[in-house]
Amino acid sequence: MRVYASAPGKVTLFGEHAVVYGQPAIVASIDRRINVYAEPRSDKVVTIEARDLRVPGVIVTYKEGEVTVETEYGLVLPAISYLNKAIEITSRYLDSKHGVKLVVRSEMPVGAGLGTSAAVAVATVAAYAYSGGYELSKDEIARLGWEVEKAVQGIASPMDTSITTYGGFMKIRYSGSSIERENLAVGGDLPIVIAYVEREFKTGDMVRMVRERILKYPQLYGKMIELIGEVVKIAEEALVRHDLEKLGLMMNLNHGLLDSLGVSTRKLNEVVYAARSSGALGAKLTGAGGGGCAIALCRPEKIETVESIMKFLSEFTMRTSLGTEGIRVRVEKSV
Repeated sequence: MRVYASAPGKVTLFGEHAVVYGQPAIVASIDRRINVYAEPRSDKVVTIEARDLRVPGVIVTYKEGEVTVETEYGLVLPAISYLNKAIEITSRYLDSKHGVKLVVRSEMPVGAGLGTSAAVAVATVAAYAYSGGYELSKDEIARLGWEVEKAVQGIASPMDTSITTYGGFMKIRYSGSSIERENLAVGGDLPIVIAYVEREFKTGDMVRMVRERILKYPQLYGKMIELIGEVVKIAEEALVRHDLEKLGLMMNLNHGLLDSLGVSTRKLNEVVYAARSSGALGAKLTGAGGGGCAIALCRPEKIETVESIMKFLSEFTMRTSLGTEGIRVRVEKSV
């Protein structure tokens, strides 16, 4: 028997950081995926082949003669840690452990803010369970994937593992351990260009900085958080009606508020403003900021021009469609 499981990456369209404070966020799956192939073994041995889990950039810190090299998710340790933890947590949940050979293939780089770790966790949970003869519901897969991210990162929201499991467009609001998910019906394709720039700060750094500013100046930064929530509401209406002009305007407003919170960078801003100048309907950072990815919404006739301009200012670009299918599992049984 061989099991094929794949899960998509994601972009946060609206609501970064504000979602931590009870405001809604809108996320969408993208057409780049993590693919995990699993073959059960007769023993208890687990083997993992993951040659193309690439890291697009690293953070190098020089302090008192010591050099620390980090990625967004801690010390340079590719997504292998998510694979290992997914097997451990799924085995415990099923109360059964079996040997397996896993092969992982990625269509997107690790650490770029595209939800790669969540996709790895979700796809591995599904592949490992099915290779042992167990079937899991999407709710179970999403919850176990979240447990994997929390175990590896120390803290994680359920947003990424939710969207990579269910796919599509989703409005999410969460508080503590509870999460509200609402699928959004979007009436048309949304052509997006994604550009990656060097990460200057980790996600945790950005989250802590925003929290400190809100605590110090709640009347200012708290209002920005509320305004981001208002942007999300208008953006949701524009998504459902496929009003691309309004959607682009909301992207620009969202980016401006995130920049005011202090989570954008000069390089991200350069990419965002260049995309707008070259014909994008809207552009913004996506994710926690401090570097990472920017997204640009384009009309089909403008996408080549926008992408070519963004290439000059970023380390890599890629086109993507939004709202793709979530987790896929296929089991092939030998005759």
